[in-house]
Amino acid sequence: MPEVTMWQGIPRHEIPWYPTINADLCSGCRACVDECPGNVFDWDDTLGRPIVALPNNCVVYCVGCTKTCPSDAITFPKKEEVVALVKELRLKYNALPGNLIGLPGLPPR
Repeated sequence: MPEVTMWQGIPRHEIPWYPTINADLCSGCRACVDECPGNVFDWDDTLGRPIVALPNNCVVYCVGCTKTCPSDAITFPKKEEVVALVKELRLKYNALPGNLIGLPGLPPR
């Protein structure tokens, strides 16, 4: 069974924060691939452009790749919608701010 990556006590895969690339706007400059600290992007030689290969590696609320893209080809979900969802997930997982239960490396209660 694969290990579940957590973000502030919430399973990361339940937070829909990752980039989308508009293929029609993408110039293939590779700026997103080169600059992303989470290695979210990979280069697809067949398509001749980047793809979002590891979406759950994206740092929640980071939009750095949108600033490096000269073609404005990268978008994210509406932040306020994701913030609202994260509030719901915090309640679901008892992952309220200051509650470190469930964070990697910390013992359970």
